[in-house]
Amino acid sequence: MRVLYCGDIVGRSGRDAVIENVPELRKKLSLDFVVVNGENAASGFGITEKICNSLYAAGVDSIVLGNHSFDQKEIMSYMTQDVRIIRPINYPEGTPGRGAAVFKTRSGKTILVVQVMGRVFMDPLDDPFAGVDKILNSGKLGGKYDFILVDIHGEATSEKMAMGHFCDGRVSMVVGSHQHVPTADAMILPSGTAYQTDAGMCGDYNSVIGMEKEEPLRRFTRKINGGRFSPASGPGTVCGVFVETDDATGLAVRIEPVRVGGKLHQTHIG
Repeated sequence: MRVLYCGDIVGRSGRDAVIENVPELRKKLSLDFVVVNGENAASGFGITEKICNSLYAAGVDSIVLGNHSFDQKEIMSYMTQDVRIIRPINYPEGTPGRGAAVFKTRSGKTILVVQVMGRVFMDPLDDPFAGVDKILNSGKLGGKYDFILVDIHGEATSEKMAMGHFCDGRVSMVVGSHQHVPTADAMILPSGTAYQTDAGMCGDYNSVIGMEKEEPLRRFTRKINGGRFSPASGPGTVCGVFVETDDATGLAVRIEPVRVGGKLHQTHIG
């Protein structure tokens, strides 16, 4: 299988970049499935039903969220109906939505998408490792599932790396989100799981992690809160991770970073 994961969409710039580029990436990379992180898609905070539908229309198959999952209150009721939206699996029992979902690709392959949130420098949710372990024990890669994707949404690179090794050989890919800066460690771990610590963001990199520079600079240099953060509105870069797996085992045979448009150095894969 050939799967593309796109990092955190930040505001209109990120949405426009994804909507513009995903159709071409689907063709160019012969993609079976596309997952995006949409937790910052609505003016930098959360996501709405309208935005979800625009992403689906562009060729996105599933949307994962994170610590901003519920910033837009309307999404709470919508995500109970739309199984394509996934929030962290280690939220407490009774939280709206789901932390994992199973999909069928157009070719009939089965993919499990899981999201979990780290606890280091983040909200103190339930144990992320126990949450992932429980869902992975529900079915095996290469058996019940043809592809398993785990998105770990977190601040600490060590916690993300630990999750990668915890899942190695049990899932097709582990990819990090939340930090908004693509890391240079795309690799296949010893037992066959593709891994990258952070996919980066889809948004304007002439910014402070996707936000207009003035307010973050004011807070850093003068310790004054001058108002809300606003997403930067310049040309966006689509940052993501492409993984190809062996059809028999579901394990990775290839992982490539993806950077298209905007200010970052472009990647050229096919």
